[in-house]
Amino acid sequence: MKFSGKCYCGDVCYEAEGDPAFRGQCHCRECQYVSGGASNLIIGMPEDGFRYIKGAPSQYIRDDLEAPVTREFCGRCGTPILARSPRAPGAVAIKIGTMDDPAQFGGPEVAFYTDDKYDHHVIAEGVMQFPKLPG
Repeated sequence: MKFSGKCYCGDVCYEAEGDPAFRGQCHCRECQYVSGGASNLIIGMPEDGFRYIKGAPSQYIRDDLEAPVTREFCGRCGTPILARSPRAPGAVAIKIGTMDDPAQFGGPEVAFYTDDKYDHHVIAEGVMQFPKLPG
């Protein structure tokens, strides 16, 4: 799979290529913060197949968590682009809304942190569900 994407203002653009590790829907409280309250739709891609082709993202890492993710976003418009997790070395979790063609996502195969899900968060029928991260 190969796709490209960008932030809302276009200052930060990327390309990604490789076999997706997962197509997910995350309901964790952190994702609710960065999404504005919804679940977060992400695609796990190989880190070595990802590159920024325009601009450079800002990063945020919480210093109060034991194993925080690195969140990359546009410093100008604030669009969340991806997350890098110490629990998934060698992968990046790209936000679907940043894809130039979000239809390439095809929908989530797995939903995690469903313990944090609100009643108004919808998980499609047939999507595997995990109360926390699988594994």
